[in-house]
Amino acid sequence: MFFLLGGFLYGWTLLLLVPALILGIYARAKVSSTFNRYSQIRSVRGLTGAQGARLLLDSAGLNDVGISIGGGRLSDHYDPRSRTLTLSPDVGNSNSLAALGVAAHETGHALQHQAGYVPLKLRTAIAPAASFGSNLGFILFFIGLIFTRNTILMNAGIVLFSAAVLFTVVTLPVEINASRRAMRELSDHTILVATELDGARKVLSAAALTYVAAALMAILQLVRLILISRSR
Repeated sequence: MFFLLGGFLYGWTLLLLVPALILGIYARAKVSSTFNRYSQIRSVRGLTGAQGARLLLDSAGLNDVGISIGGGRLSDHYDPRSRTLTLSPDVGNSNSLAALGVAAHETGHALQHQAGYVPLKLRTAIAPAASFGSNLGFILFFIGLIFTRNTILMNAGIVLFSAAVLFTVVTLPVEINASRRAMRELSDHTILVATELDGARKVLSAAALTYVAAALMAILQLVRLILISRSR
């Protein structure tokens, strides 16, 4: 009975998430369409994403950073723990503007790691707590709300979930900075000629929008939990 009443009283807070949900849907569609468009345009120099990344890494003295190709579509990432750059087949094996833009972006993370970029170090440090808090935080909060009406559990859930929110917020400067480094490196090493840079930039800008949507969703979720806890 209380579960049904709680759903009626607090269901309205779901409306807070609508802007982030809409932005997230738009961002995913934008990334897909932009990546598909510039995946059809081959670079003049003809380097693949893996070749371009290798050139940039070696130029920065990062010969020890490995490159592997695998995973699903747009699953590209840099792992600072293993010092490995993983490129999806659509990126690592392609010489398109989209592929080179994404590969350079991931290389940008390796360059951040080399330079001791503070937001990246902070994101790496809080990643375990964020992963833990994003799941357990919700569980504790709703156990406190629905079953025991325990304020301590609800507040603990909010604190734990805040770690996940912090992670998404810190991710924004990390990703934006990586894209800026990518564009500079693509130009400085003439991996892309001047007329090709705009295509890569559009791909990276579309990708950045997904991180904005994720941060907005996390922030609004946190606001929602706080409002629910205070309206008991």
